Order: sequence, then structure tokens, then C-alpha cells
Amino acid sequence: MQTVTVSSKYQIAIPKQMREKHNVKPGVKFILMSIGDRIEMIPERKIEDLRGALPGIDTDPNREKVDRI
Repeated sequence: MQTVTVSSKYQIAIPKQMREKHNVKPGVKFILMSIGDRIEMIPERKIEDLRGALPGIDTDPNREKVDRI
């Protein structure tokens, strides 16, 4: 676990070890979530990055048409 300090401009620096481990590059956007008494930073991902995240799912468009009949 590493500690960071909030600057007078309410900014934090992500330690090098964490940047490298999670492949954080300049310009990466984060989603901030408040969960109880903590703040979580989640890297924003493009929808294309999620391709293959659900292996085995049927992506045949005809499946949905059959389900509606």
C-alpha cells in the first residue's frame, strides 16, 4: 500500500510503481466512485476493449429475432 498527498490544487500524483503495474499513461481518464467512506479510481475503457470479456455468449443477431416471435 502506498500513500499519496493531495496538493493545494486538490491533485494527487500516482506513484510510478502503480502507474507501471496498471499501465497508466498520460491522458488516461478515470471514473471516480464514492463507496462508503472511500474513493475508487477506475480507468475508463473503450467499448472495443471489452470485446471477448464474455466468452461463450451467443452473438448471432438471429437469436434475438427468434426470441421475440
